[in-house]
Amino acid sequence: MKITRIRTTVVNAEMRNWVFVKVETDTPGLYGWGEATLEWKTRAVVGAVEDLEPLLLGQDPRDIEQCVRIMHKHGFWRMGSIGASAISGIEVALWDILGKDLNAPVWRLLGGKTRDKVPVYTHLGLGDMKSVYETMQVGPLVDSALKVVEAGYKALKVVFVPYTHYTTTIRNVDHVGKLMMGLREAVGDDIEIMVDFHGRPASVSAAMDYINVLAPGRPLFVEEPVPPGDPLLMAQVTERSPVPIATGERLIGRAEFDPLFARRAIHIAQPDIAHTGGLSEARKIAAAAETAGIGIAPHNPLGPIAGITALHFDIATPNFVIQEEMTGSVPWYGEVVEGPINRVDGAWQIPDKPGLGLEVNEAACAKHPFAAEIYHARNAVLDDGTVVDW
Repeated sequence: MKITRIRTTVVNAEMRNWVFVKVETDTPGLYGWGEATLEWKTRAVVGAVEDLEPLLLGQDPRDIEQCVRIMHKHGFWRMGSIGASAISGIEVALWDILGKDLNAPVWRLLGGKTRDKVPVYTHLGLGDMKSVYETMQVGPLVDSALKVVEAGYKALKVVFVPYTHYTTTIRNVDHVGKLMMGLREAVGDDIEIMVDFHGRPASVSAAMDYINVLAPGRPLFVEEPVPPGDPLLMAQVTERSPVPIATGERLIGRAEFDPLFARRAIHIAQPDIAHTGGLSEARKIAAAAETAGIGIAPHNPLGPIAGITALHFDIATPNFVIQEEMTGSVPWYGEVVEGPINRVDGAWQIPDKPGLGLEVNEAACAKHPFAAEIYHARNAVLDDGTVVDW
């Protein structure tokens, strides 16, 4: 069996462009789908896939490790988030092909079932970006959270830490505490809450000011309390924090996770399968995390193929904690991809179809062509004009 073609399909889903990757083979009717969505980098990722295609033409798609090695080694330049996302989309499509060829679901090929269902969470607004990033008052926060609970979710994530620099203010810290307690009182103790800092505090002291007022609300974890890429800074937060600390959505491959694991600098790792190198790399990250006593909560606010990929990964990963998801983020979500995700009582169920168990409706995809995404980051400016992490 040989790879004959690799191509992309871009689907604009309003808040982001989904990048679907199709790997075709010389076996009639046998192909695989993956997803390489990388927010605000769509055209760069599509170009990277095109650059990688010649390296794999003629290769056996079932030799997944070999194909990944070729993309990393024969491309010469080391991969950042753009290149790794392109590789991720291609690699996942190879797993889809392998599963179809062997008539087995991908989770079975990854080692089999380690759980009977997959707990999930979503964001405020169920896909509306303004609700996610611009809900900063107690009333609207509670209203949006209750809609998520009414939709059947048992866990939700919020982003209400103000844009911050190296220090914060009493007013901002107290407001974050009020938001957390108002939210907890509204949803009760049976709903898990996660708070995403988005790396906004630039110092340990600023991050800890917020974490300490969040702690009485008992968040499942707080995410990216300081900017990613500095394991020592993250370790200092984790050592002081009364709540679990998570990070990882902006880290690429084992090399960027290993320093965190070596220092036990986090409690929960959040690799994004569509960014970090695909299923094989995510599995290696998860194994290293398990060795260090660290859980896995994969990042995934992306498209339907990324969600389905995460489902298979989660089923086979013993140190899995909870899955981020965005199913139904646009009204036509289920029209572009027919897949096996079935959410019951706040958890995804176990699929049994071969491969990833999905099919892409390319005609439906064509109705939603590429469009420029909104840059919410433009709001991340302090009163004095200082640009900060958004």
